[in-house]
Amino acid sequence: MKRSSRARIGAAATVSVLSLALITGCGGGSDDDSKESGPSKETGAASSPSTTTPAKALSAAELEKLLLAKGDVTGYEAADGDDTLPKAKSEVKTDKADCAPLAHAMAGLAPGDTDASVSNTLTKSPDATPSSGEEAVLNVEMTFVGLSSYDGDGAEKAVKAVSDGIAACSGGFTITAEGEKQKITKVASGKASGKGDESVAFSVGADMDGEGTATFNTEVVRVGNTVSTYYTVDFASLESGKAAAVSTAVVDAQLAKLK
Repeated sequence: MKRSSRARIGAAATVSVLSLALITGCGGGSDDDSKESGPSKETGAASSPSTTTPAKALSAAELEKLLLAKGDVTGYEAADGDDTLPKAKSEVKTDKADCAPLAHAMAGLAPGDTDASVSNTLTKSPDATPSSGEEAVLNVEMTFVGLSSYDGDGAEKAVKAVSDGIAACSGGFTITAEGEKQKITKVASGKASGKGDESVAFSVGADMDGEGTATFNTEVVRVGNTVSTYYTVDFASLESGKAAAVSTAVVDAQLAKLK
């Protein structure tokens, strides 16, 4: 059964709080996420840290050059994250400290302790079938990508903070952004891609203001001392009642630039 327009508007508000985007989509409500949480790539938790992590963090300017750009991903358009994502962690607050790395990963911000971070947005090209009005807005898939770099073992600590946050915040938490609050009802481990040096995935259930719960998926991948985060939203998935999967094409293309 399709959700009502009110549910879709509520979903738009949720994504606005989480990503501060002007026009986005979101995934909706599957509860069959994995509850496993061991040190395994297959279950979505962080794998054993690499012993070859570079000691020096890249600068924000260097990270900008590594972000996906126009033409890097077939079927997607790249846009500056400054237009759709928060610029600083101070803009995204949580009521539980352990949950901050999760909220930051969802918003394209660094999940660990660093000032070197950048972000952008990858929007999937629309289907050949034209849309208009509300349907045109809802027929959108966007992936918010964040890159952050760390000194020493900071990147491993950042991934661990996300992994630890999944268990610590399983009962939910509250995100506050731009003065608006969003209730996260639950957090669960997801199945990570197993790419990079280590990866971790999680899903959150977000309250849709009385219209049920929508599910959002995020993946965090470390390559050396650089951490990339991916958060995909899609209103078409909300209509089908399924959570939007993190875009494999975007993850693969971004990791290729980090190698």
